[in-house]
Amino acid sequence: MMSLARVDYIPPWWTYWLHNFPHINLRFQPIDKSFQPEDDNYQQSLIFLGCVAAAGLGLNLLCLAIYLSCLCCCRKEEEEESKKPNSCCVTWSAVAAGLITCVAVGVGFYGNSETNDGVYQLTYSVYNANHSLGGVDSLVTGTMGSMKSGLHLHLARLDEIFATRGDYVQTLQFMQQMADNVIKQLLGLPDWENAKLDLASIADQTANIEYYRWLTYLLLLIVDLIICLLACLGLAKQSRWLLTTMMVFGVLALILSWTSLGADLATAVGTSDFCVSPDKFIMSQTKGIISAGEISSESALKTLKCF
Repeated sequence: MMSLARVDYIPPWWTYWLHNFPHINLRFQPIDKSFQPEDDNYQQSLIFLGCVAAAGLGLNLLCLAIYLSCLCCCRKEEEEESKKPNSCCVTWSAVAAGLITCVAVGVGFYGNSETNDGVYQLTYSVYNANHSLGGVDSLVTGTMGSMKSGLHLHLARLDEIFATRGDYVQTLQFMQQMADNVIKQLLGLPDWENAKLDLASIADQTANIEYYRWLTYLLLLIVDLIICLLACLGLAKQSRWLLTTMMVFGVLALILSWTSLGADLATAVGTSDFCVSPDKFIMSQTKGIISAGEISSESALKTLKCF
């Protein structure tokens, strides 16, 4: 016979890398790295990562402002011979920057697609877990109904048939006690119907948020690519108006890019904290459901691992 081995859940390597990021609250105090979205300190640690991206944006804008100020203040009338080398240097620098931007946009398209696929797999798994919980609840309900009606009816019929046989009646009474104990154990199971509804709503919300996130990032990357191409066109035609317009839109795109980087970093770290140890968070969320029934945390954890 072929042996069936359960495959343990192993988080990817990058989840450990992101999980090891410093978790610091807004008072610059290190906190626990466990996934605790309802804890104020944990929320502050994710906000702190967004503030790091905001600091990077401020530094980037400061460097850009210093460069433009120096370019405007130090500009002098030059001879025609000295203008050509500078123009050539600026052109090649712009071409290199454009190529780097195009490569970065390509990586962004790939990352956006991979993230969308990952979230799709996540929602698919959540829907499967929701279906499993529904199957467990239906199986328990059907078993209890069969034992309460069919089994008791058959035992009562057998009790009438073997009423004159004391040993058979004693055996039937023992079977009746066993059936009552099984029903009692089934009644002590947690009500998975509430958890099933929660999983379904979480999966629906995640799918909706991911759709708008994917569409937003797709539009942002397309805008970055258009700005890069128009800037190259402005350099080729030496259009000062076009270059100025693209500079303004480039600064706006820079702000949006750094903002999205901060949001992505905080989301990635929070997701990695969950993926490193999902059992702990799920058990804490289902504590109320489990405590309502006569079931131990160890049994619930084993059931969770089966999913």
